[in-house]
Amino acid sequence: MPAKAGRSSRACQAAKSPRPGTGSVTPAPTPDRSGTGGTGCPGPDVLDIDQHGAAGNGFGAYHRLRTAGLLAGMDAVVATPRGGLHCYFAGSGQASARLPCQHLDFRASGGYVLAPPSRVGGKPYRLIRSGELPAGLDWPAVTSLLEPARDRRVRSRLAGPVDASRLPVWVARLREGNRNCGLFWAACRVIEAGQPVLLDDLAAAAATTGLPDREIARTIASARRRAEPAGVRQPGCEQA
Repeated sequence: MPAKAGRSSRACQAAKSPRPGTGSVTPAPTPDRSGTGGTGCPGPDVLDIDQHGAAGNGFGAYHRLRTAGLLAGMDAVVATPRGGLHCYFAGSGQASARLPCQHLDFRASGGYVLAPPSRVGGKPYRLIRSGELPAGLDWPAVTSLLEPARDRRVRSRLAGPVDASRLPVWVARLREGNRNCGLFWAACRVIEAGQPVLLDDLAAAAATTGLPDREIARTIASARRRAEPAGVRQPGCEQA
């Protein structure tokens, strides 16, 4: 079992356990009438396993994390309307984060999730597992397992200088299973090259591959958060 992350406490753990017999998850603070709950202590941390259809999903990463024992502290599990999972852990002071290439979102401080009885498109969020003694999720350990810093540095060295003007053409050639990750990598490169104007071209190129507009916007927004416009490479942006 991983060590409790950040400043997790028993108070945080107890606050977000599902109410026995109700079939609903009760993060702290209690979800409002829409079923929305805040994440991060005193509420829970939530690992969001995304299902993006042809663009990929986070279940491969989820099984790697389970095999490594990093999900041992998992408490409630909620099935989402689009086929993903929300895995609840004790709240912490960790920041919310994403691993777009792994189709994972980490909802912690400042985040929120929808919870039962919310519905999207008529489909409900469903509680499929509940527990009693949750522990924290060690997000740095998650990122270290799934995207080791050494591998990111090696890929960055092998890639060498990038002609950002050619990246839209490269993105347009991406195949299913690599479109999201490839778009993220290309968006990081054009931002680092000081040419953010090319982001619109990348988005248009990604759309021709069939990647949904919503996913394109999320991926580019994530790249903007990870890279500086002055050409400074940031850790975590070296994703191939």
